Amino acid sequence: MEISQALLSENETGTMPGNPESGNTLAAFDVRNLSVWYGEKQTLFEVSLKIEPKTITSIIGPSGCGKSTFLRCLNRMHELVPRSRMDGDIRFFGENLYAPKIDPAVVRRRIGMVFQKSNPFPTMSIAENVTVGLRLNGVRDRAFLDERTEKALRMAALWEEVKDDLKKPGVSLSGGQQQRLCIARAIATEPEVLLMDEPASALDPIATMKIEELIHELSRDYTIVIVTHSMQQASRVSNRTAFFYLGKLVEFDATQKIFTAPKQKQTEDYITGRFG
Repeated sequence: MEISQALLSENETGTMPGNPESGNTLAAFDVRNLSVWYGEKQTLFEVSLKIEPKTITSIIGPSGCGKSTFLRCLNRMHELVPRSRMDGDIRFFGENLYAPKIDPAVVRRRIGMVFQKSNPFPTMSIAENVTVGLRLNGVRDRAFLDERTEKALRMAALWEEVKDDLKKPGVSLSGGQQQRLCIARAIATEPEVLLMDEPASALDPIATMKIEELIHELSRDYTIVIVTHSMQQASRVSNRTAFFYLGKLVEFDATQKIFTAPKQKQTEDYITGRFG
């Protein structure tokens, strides 16, 4: 069974504009001169970078430098904040994400988000948490929902731990398991991209290791952009790293180069702990 048409854009092909399945080999994201304001306060200043498909990109920088704002602009979640506005251009596989014809709800389904604090729905079972996005968009076929539940939980490396407890509340799981449940929920609708905002910041070292291993596994199928305060985590998990400071992109390069031979002194000062 094909995923419900409600999860896709309304063009005739049944795929979101820019879907990589169409054979498009463009950058997953091509961000050009992105500036963002919340009310009168500007938080991003003319940020430009390209994120390639099926890579892991880390966004690093001190608190308040615009990392999370940048991430939320990639799936238009910043628009949910009152008095927010942006200038610039974001292309998703060549398609303007902010074009009038593009439905923000469709964007957010195709570009999934995992937040810093695990947030399973407290009144829902483990299985219901995984499929809530599908059910909200009209999918009712029980066999299909069961199939997608198992697939998403397996991809989130959680199936073997919960397969006999699918009817238990999602909040009954440990913190690390809850975060992997939220990842399963995000991938159940089969987005092209996963955005992760500090996904392991509240977890113990063992749970953090599992999340990082999962990120590597998921990068085979997804483009992943992760915001992290941990430079060690960025160096372990990502292919490319962007360093933000005071709302500006200071440097963006291969992760190994950023951490061993940065081009900008400001980047070197940050990664060596001179400020942060």
